[in-house]
Parts: sequence; structure tokens; C-alpha cells
Amino acid sequence: MTEITDENFEKEIAASQKPILVDFFADWCNPCSVLGPILEKISKDFEGRFVLLKANLDNIPLTAQKFNIDVIPTVILFKDGKSVDGFVGLQPEPVIKKWLEEKIGEDDKDSSAEKIIAEYAEYAKQNGFQLNPDKGVVEKIVKGLVMNEKKYGQRYCPCRRVAGNLEEDKSKICPCIYHREEIEKLGHCLCNLFVR
Repeated sequence: MTEITDENFEKEIAASQKPILVDFFADWCNPCSVLGPILEKISKDFEGRFVLLKANLDNIPLTAQKFNIDVIPTVILFKDGKSVDGFVGLQPEPVIKKWLEEKIGEDDKDSSAEKIIAEYAEYAKQNGFQLNPDKGVVEKIVKGLVMNEKKYGQRYCPCRRVAGNLEEDKSKICPCIYHREEIEKLGHCLCNLFVR
């Protein structure tokens, strides 16, 4: 993890393609020493969706003054080189995660949906069928898959009922076990993601 200074602050913030979370702290600040490991854990949990930088207040007086930081810990989220939001003080991990999801989740939605669509398009091609040519239908289904993944931990078909029993629901993970037979009989799978 990079520790930023007055000299490299602008460069580090401007250089990143991803959102940057800056933890303004001081070694003598007890809440800071509690928050630091929480932010590091969240950074790992978010698997590279943002960059975490540390800014020791004692080493960055000009930057601290520029952002009016007079209370620590202070955490500021930057996107495209600009500060977009932040919080002051020690916050619980679930609160920070929820806040980050709201703030950077929008950025991820498009790219993760595109990745999922590309993944399923490749799967369809390898298996002799294709994705539904109606992009709106595909996006709607992928949105349902993503919602199920967040809610249940798996990309369950949005057109099938999830019982909450992992063993029972395993067959409903997209592409589900029914899709080949449905494509053969109907020309498409039940949710219309895959078509002949």
C-alpha cells in the first residue's frame, strides 16, 4: 500500500483508473489505529475495485489544509482525480462496506454486467447456441443474476424459485441444468437468455 505525501498526492490520485480511498490518519490517533485494519480488510474483500492509500497527517500538512482535514480519522473517496465523498471518525465495517457499495457500485455495474454477458456469450458459442439477440432482455436477465448472486451468493437463474437450500438450489445456478433441454424443445431456455 502506498503512503502518500504532499509531493506525490496529486500524482497518485490522478494516476488511478479506479476509485481511490484515502485514509487520513496519524500514528498517535487511537481510532485511526482501529480503522486502518478495517479499511485494509475491506480493500481485500472488494478485490481491487478501489485503491486504498494511507496519508499520515503529520507528513502532509499542505494536503490536509487543502481538504480542510482537522479531525482524524478522515476518509475521502476520489474518482477521476476529484473528491466525491467521505466520512469522519471510526465507522463499523458493515457501514463502510455499504457506503462503498453505494459509491463505487455504480461504476462496477456496467463493467461486471459486460463481463458476465461476455462470459455467457462465449459459453453459448462453445455449446452451439447464442445469447438472445435482444440486448435489453439479456441485460435484464443479467441484472437478476447479479441480484441473486448478491442475495444468495450464486448466480441463480432469475426465472426459477430459490429455496435457500444450497444442495437443492445447485441445479438452478446459471447456466442451469435445464437449459439445454429447453433450448432443444422451445428454441430458448426458460428465462430467454440462451436461444438456438
